[in-house]
Amino acid sequence: MGHTSRRKFLRQGSLGAAGFLFASGLANSSFAGTFSGEGRTPAILGGRPVWSDTDWVKWPMWVQSEDEKILIDSVRSGVWSRNKLVDSFEGKWAEVVGAKRCLTVVNGTNALITAIGQLDIGPGDEVITTPYTFIASVQAILANHAMPVFADIDPATYQIDPEKLESKITKRTKAILVVHILGLPADMDRIMAIAQKHNLLVIEDACQAHLAEYGNKKVGSIGKAGCFSFQNSKNLPIGEGGAIVSDDEQFIDKCFAAHNLGYAYGTSTGAVAGDSFMKASKIRLTEYAAAIGLAQLKRLEAQTITRDENARYLSSMLKDIDGVTPIKLYDKVNRGAFHLYSFRYRPESFAGLSRQKFLEALRKEGLPCSGGYKVMHTQEFMKDAFASRIYKSFYTKKMLDFDDYLRRNSCPENEALCKDAVWLTQNVLLGSRRDMEGIAEAIRNISRNADRIKD
Repeated sequence: MGHTSRRKFLRQGSLGAAGFLFASGLANSSFAGTFSGEGRTPAILGGRPVWSDTDWVKWPMWVQSEDEKILIDSVRSGVWSRNKLVDSFEGKWAEVVGAKRCLTVVNGTNALITAIGQLDIGPGDEVITTPYTFIASVQAILANHAMPVFADIDPATYQIDPEKLESKITKRTKAILVVHILGLPADMDRIMAIAQKHNLLVIEDACQAHLAEYGNKKVGSIGKAGCFSFQNSKNLPIGEGGAIVSDDEQFIDKCFAAHNLGYAYGTSTGAVAGDSFMKASKIRLTEYAAAIGLAQLKRLEAQTITRDENARYLSSMLKDIDGVTPIKLYDKVNRGAFHLYSFRYRPESFAGLSRQKFLEALRKEGLPCSGGYKVMHTQEFMKDAFASRIYKSFYTKKMLDFDDYLRRNSCPENEALCKDAVWLTQNVLLGSRRDMEGIAEAIRNISRNADRIKD
C-alpha cells in the first residue's frame, strides 16, 4: 500500500494540530502501510522497511513562500547586527513564555553561562543539577568556576529527583539548575519549595523545552531565570541562538550589559550607552538569526501540540509491550515539548536482544533513534576543570580529589538509564497518527522476531 495522502489522512480524522500541519503542507504523512500482521519480516532480516529516509518531516523546516521574505529583507537592509528584529523576537518570546523580559544571545550554552554569572554564582559555590543532561548544562556551571553537584534522577520521568536533590544541599550551595530534559517539565512544585526552604536560586535549563507547560505555566517562567536554545535540532531552530527570560528587570539589564561588552544598560547604571562598567563578553544575536526565529515561531504552537498529542498516543500503545516502559509525565504537566521521545528497553523481554541490536533493527525500519546520553560526571572535562588554578584556589583538596568526587556524585539511577534508554527524534512526532501506530507495531514485530534477530 502506498503512502497515505494528506487528503486521505484528513478524511480519516487527524489530531487537531496535526491536521493543521498537514493541511498547510508543513508535515509529511509518513507511514508506508507495509505491515501485514504477525507474518511480516523485519527489515533487519530482509523485509521491506516501513519508512524511507524521506518519509519523516525534514528538520529544520523551511517554507519558502512563508519564511523567506523577512529573512531576505533583513539581509538586503544591510543592518545585520543586533537591531529591531532582535528586539521584536525578544518581545515575542517573552510573551510566548509568559515572562516580563527576554534577552537573546548566540546560543543556549551562553544563555546558561550568562544567567549563572549574573546571579553572582562563582568560585567557591555549588550548583546542584541533574546528571541526565546535555554537556552544556554542566559546562555552564564550570565556566563560572562553580562546583557541579549531581542529584540522581527519578527513573520514571528521567528528571532530577527532589528528594535526592535536598540531600545534596550544603553551606556552599547557591543554586539549583533544573533541566527540563527531553523537553519534559521537572517536578517544579517540590523543587521550588526546597529552594524557598533553603534560600536557593532556581535556574531553569529549558533549552529542550520550548512551550512545555507545568501547572499552566510555561517552563522557563517559574524560577528566577529560564534559558533556551535555538540550535538547529531544537523545536524552534535558528541554527545557533539562545535566550534568557526572567521577571527580574534588573537581572535582565545586567545580562544585557554582560552580552554587550559590559556597556551600561537600563537599571544597571541608568544609561544605555557610555563607558563599560563590568567584565563581559560580546555574544549578541544577529538580525538575520532573529528573522529566522520569527519565521519559525509562527509554527511552534501547532507543532508543539502535535508532538504532545502524538507522544501521548504512542505511549498509550507502547505501555502494553512487554519490555518497553514509556517515559512518565508528572501530574501537573499540562504539555510536554517532547524534543525527544524516550522509553526504557529491557533486553530480557526481547529474548536477550541487546539495546544496540534493537536500535539497529529500528533504524533498518527507517525510524531515527539512538541510545541517548552517556554518564556525564565521569568524563574528562570535569577532571580538567578541577586541575585548574582557580579551582585549586577556592575548593579544598578533598573536594577536588576526582575519585572522591565520583563517589560523592554517584547516581545509580542515571547510570541505569544511560544503559537502557531509547530516543526518537522530535520530527518523528510530527508524523501522522498512523505513524505512531506504525512505530508501536514495528517494536512488536521486533519483539516477535527477537530470537532470529539476535542470532
